[in-house]
Amino acid sequence: MRIGLPLRLLAAVFVVFALLALLRPIDHDESQYVAAAVLSAHGYLPYRDYAYLQTPLQPLLFAPLAWVAGAWAWPVLRLTNVVLGAALVGCVWRASREAGAGPRIALWAAALFATCDAFLFSISTARNDALPAALLGGALVLIVRAAAGRGGTLGGVLTGALLAGATAAKISYALPAVGYGIYALFDRRHRPLAVLAGALPIVALVGWTWAQAPAGFVFGTLTFPARAPAEYYRTAPWKLSWLAKAVDALKFLALGPALIALVLAARGGWRRLPVIAVMAAAGLVAAVLPFPTWRQYLLPMLPPLFVLLALAWQQRPPARWVRSVAVVFGCAGLAPTVAGLIVGEDGGTGRLPVLAALRDGRAVRAALDRAGVAGPVATLSPQFLAATGRLPDRRFATGPFYFRSHALVAPGAEAGLHLVSGDRLDALGRLPSRASPGTVKRSDTVMPAAILIGGEAKWTSGNPALDARLEHWAIAHHYRLEPVASPRFRLYVRQP
Repeated sequence: MRIGLPLRLLAAVFVVFALLALLRPIDHDESQYVAAAVLSAHGYLPYRDYAYLQTPLQPLLFAPLAWVAGAWAWPVLRLTNVVLGAALVGCVWRASREAGAGPRIALWAAALFATCDAFLFSISTARNDALPAALLGGALVLIVRAAAGRGGTLGGVLTGALLAGATAAKISYALPAVGYGIYALFDRRHRPLAVLAGALPIVALVGWTWAQAPAGFVFGTLTFPARAPAEYYRTAPWKLSWLAKAVDALKFLALGPALIALVLAARGGWRRLPVIAVMAAAGLVAAVLPFPTWRQYLLPMLPPLFVLLALAWQQRPPARWVRSVAVVFGCAGLAPTVAGLIVGEDGGTGRLPVLAALRDGRAVRAALDRAGVAGPVATLSPQFLAATGRLPDRRFATGPFYFRSHALVAPGAEAGLHLVSGDRLDALGRLPSRASPGTVKRSDTVMPAAILIGGEAKWTSGNPALDARLEHWAIAHHYRLEPVASPRFRLYVRQP
């Protein structure tokens, strides 16, 4: 029985997703992920050489792509996520078929999954959501096979590697992975020892990155995610309330058929495949644990949820009105993407956003060449630097996300973590008094050769006030304004 998604259909899915990725407006969320891949492509390691606010797998895995792509690294990373998104849709189809859903129902489940706003946003930007979701999707296929007694030792090893890889790319996937591990202990068809064996190499890789820079690893993977939201929303504490979380979670579930899938799966679909229900429940917990909840947080739950939807529909064929409601929710899921493509900010250029960004990058590159700047550039939008042929100043590798913080790190510890906040810009160019010998490199005490302003703005969903602070510092320290042939950007060059 052929249960793979037809190749031509999968190719059509890729083409549609690729168009979305090219048309999707620029988002400042992409900054640290592009910067991390580019820095790793040049031999730098997360935590040890630059700050990274996630678990470490993605920049290490994507570094060769960024190196080969060169100036085109940003669009290539977007298209890489497109490939992963198309593969994930195929995995939802395949897992549904392996679980016993008919071809038409499995196709419905995969198609409805693909209309969820959380999914579409994640696979059309250069963030770190598509990679762990695709790894989870691959694991789902193997888990369904194991539940039917068709897994085998090799399947268990691959499952462990895929789930550990998902966690190593984004820590929120740890809950579905742990949920499956606990379930496997009670159902030996899932080969728990083989699963553990598959996970160990990935665990060793993550442990190695921790050993390179323990303080940086702990800050990037645990401290920052735990403390930064409360600090950022201190002027809007209602955003961190349980009521706001409930409203946000329902809103993001309703932007797509996830809400109706949740209702139908809860009515009985989960009984046919409880292991997938455990993973979906763990994914839901992972989505609602952080404050506040954002749409991409739902992604760990969605692939197993839509496999359960396929089983629920196979068990009890849906009435016409149920299918109609699902289509309505699917249209709701498409609405934010369509609206963004129609009214998305492009700076008035009328060009594709990513291609416009490449053209802006070439304009900045020409200005840097005229000014004789060959070294790293400080900016809150390091994703634009790939097209310039320059690396970001490693203290700004997290884009605006650490820069906007206030007291997450002691003043003397920032340089050792390769960080600088807007409150402590005057620390640029001098060794902190509290730094212990050997913890701060020379590159962390040198004033930037150039500063790029303009990418942290409303047209990137950013905060222009942050760029204004950096620009004010550049002017106060007598940086020279170098003309750039782009209305979006301003370049400041350090005076000799």
